[in-house]
Amino acid sequence: MTLILGIETSCDETAAAVVEDGRAVLCNVIASQHELHERYGGVVPEIASRAHIERISPVIDQALQQANATFDDIDAIAVGNRPGLIGSLLVGVSAAKAIAWSTGKPLIAVDHVRAHLYAGALCQSPIPNPQPPVPAYPSLGLVVSGGHTSLYELQSPIEMRLLGRTIDDAVGEAYDKAAVILDIGYPGGPLLDKRAQKGNPKAHQLPRSMLGKESLDFSFSGLKTALLYAVRGKPKGRGAERYFERSADDLTDEEKTDFCASFQAAAIETLIKKLDRAIDAMSPKPKTLLIGGGVSANSLLRTRVVELGEERNVDVFVPAMPYCLDNAAMIAGLAFKHLEKNEFAELDLAAIATTSV
Repeated sequence: MTLILGIETSCDETAAAVVEDGRAVLCNVIASQHELHERYGGVVPEIASRAHIERISPVIDQALQQANATFDDIDAIAVGNRPGLIGSLLVGVSAAKAIAWSTGKPLIAVDHVRAHLYAGALCQSPIPNPQPPVPAYPSLGLVVSGGHTSLYELQSPIEMRLLGRTIDDAVGEAYDKAAVILDIGYPGGPLLDKRAQKGNPKAHQLPRSMLGKESLDFSFSGLKTALLYAVRGKPKGRGAERYFERSADDLTDEEKTDFCASFQAAAIETLIKKLDRAIDAMSPKPKTLLIGGGVSANSLLRTRVVELGEERNVDVFVPAMPYCLDNAAMIAGLAFKHLEKNEFAELDLAAIATTSV
């Protein structure tokens, strides 16, 4: 039995988890910062990093308590060291290096994006008998979050090749901006998804950007702009005198709900069409579809990707809801795969803002 303590601070979630043998989650502690960033309508990096400093030690202590473990029981310390907000990453990396140095435990560096695609393999401890299946490879992976919308070909949990990525907004960022346009609150993605389930997805014809017949890249800026103009009208005037003729305040609740549904229909249809296109682009054909990132919690995406898997005869792995958003269980889980290959980090490990894939 191998226990790994995972630490995650890439954005605005301070998280720690203990995972057994790369799969059984003994605990998964997350301290959210939504209340700190709500007034700004998005994450403020300086506020996020300061909050991580305040919360990192209590979160790690709580994780060990919930796992009924001590540092003596832990076999390795894993940390998400890339990508993310550099100030936030530094807090987690510094904590992990300090623990590794003081306990003599090996240190494992984990790419946050790769970890999202591993999250679908995690199970709450104890693992049911018979055990749930694990992903078969090669796989097609889709990471969808506030910072990433990317397609990957995977030969293993740690061997990935980029197939396509967004050329502008990530889909999660587009959701958050749509929520601001519609003035429905923060965090925008979950609130928009909830309202969309009650609306008419055909009320407004919003664009689906395909970027050419064979492109595997994404673009969501046009969808966001189309929603803006549909809600507020086209801007008038120039420079400081530029203004919109309407605002979200002029909409009824029903009209807002229909806009939510129409936006969601366009965004998710784009993701599904690109996934379908990527299945055909891979040779050999993928055995599994792996979905990860905060937007993998979206109700319509979860439904449509399962339908796509059934249509294309490809197994689908979508994370359980606790492992969709940024969490440390996915960090500790994927770290086990690095440990099996004796891939360890030194104590001069750096925090890096960009992904390795």
